[in-house]
Amino acid sequence: MSGTILITGCNRGIGLEMARQFAKDGWKVIATCRNPSAAWELSELAEAHNNLEIHPLDVTDYGQLADLAHSLRDCPVDVLVSNAGYYGPKGVALGSLDVEEWLKVLEANTIAPCKLVEAFLPNLAAGSQKVIGVLSSKVGSIEDNTSGGGYLYRSSKTAVNQVVKSLAIDLADQGITVLALHPGWVKTDMGGPNALISVKDSVKGLRQVLLEADERNSGHFYNYDGSPIPW
Repeated sequence: MSGTILITGCNRGIGLEMARQFAKDGWKVIATCRNPSAAWELSELAEAHNNLEIHPLDVTDYGQLADLAHSLRDCPVDVLVSNAGYYGPKGVALGSLDVEEWLKVLEANTIAPCKLVEAFLPNLAAGSQKVIGVLSSKVGSIEDNTSGGGYLYRSSKTAVNQVVKSLAIDLADQGITVLALHPGWVKTDMGGPNALISVKDSVKGLRQVLLEADERNSGHFYNYDGSPIPW
């Protein structure tokens, strides 16, 4: 199976590895990141795979997003992955919440994924697989929250899960499947060195979930290993 996939946040971590695995499998990969000139690993990947193209995109720059969608208007997209995100400052406790940072986290993790889908809906409608994967996090699960804290990041991921659910309902008549995905606790800059899962294994699992998804899975929240996560 192959087709065209568009992935945001490909300069490192999960996005970079996802671009690598899909390119290796012969997919046309449209990889975006904020500053391609500084993304040397992604540039090396593009040099090794002529089926991978890099485009600059700050997902919270909606003018730039519209321009990219316009430039790719004739390109059907089979799978769209909203991976770019922002954790915000760590260790922020109740009593010292930074509203400006909270707004940045909410915009990057909740609003931007929805605007990404809006921008590329025509491309998805023209694709054959019609799958959207939104990288969420298990910390956004209300049922799973037993430790408290994490107000900025938790709330942004809980909110984007609601976006996923509404998108799944609103796009069902177009045959578009929308998933919320938890990559696991991954050894990335965000996950840290004590994380339990390699980037390679996380993406291998996420890729399988994306490629096996259909309308029965739409509007659900999945771990990278395919197991369901409660909202």
